[in-house]
Amino acid sequence: MSTKKIKTGNRTAICAGSFDPPTLGHFNIIERGLKIFDKLIVAVAINTSKNSLLSVKERVQLLTNLLKTKKNVEVVSFDGLLVDYACKRGVSALLRGIRNMSDYEYESQMAMVNKVLHPKLETVFMMTEGKYSHLSSTFIREILTFGGSCKGMIDPMVEEKLKRCFQTASKK
Repeated sequence: MSTKKIKTGNRTAICAGSFDPPTLGHFNIIERGLKIFDKLIVAVAINTSKNSLLSVKERVQLLTNLLKTKKNVEVVSFDGLLVDYACKRGVSALLRGIRNMSDYEYESQMAMVNKVLHPKLETVFMMTEGKYSHLSSTFIREILTFGGSCKGMIDPMVEEKLKRCFQTASKK
């Protein structure tokens, strides 16, 4: 158990994930999270065990461009344990989106482990609105791999970036 202190009364939360690619479901959680928290840190996880489509730098740049009108959103990348990053930033809450029961089972286990590591760190679960509950980055990548359209699932800027990635990959 860490002995690092977390500030209490801080209305900043971290919304972390791989965002590979960011979906409209991610943006739904961010938008609604801003109604609860004064500031959100959208943190792109550097996960060396995943084979990512977009680099961390590309994901941070996409999210930064798409969220640039939100003055109370900061987009960053982080490496290591999320609880350690939260302590480093003095943040006492994590915002996690839930689409279904499978997400809840995974996220609740992670929240309990995080609570053991940092007892003052709270996890706030937010259900994704129904119209986004079917979205996953995995499905988006698969649809685009086969030339399908992701209209209504991802921002057009994200779709264009991904199509360029797939075109570059197919030329190799």
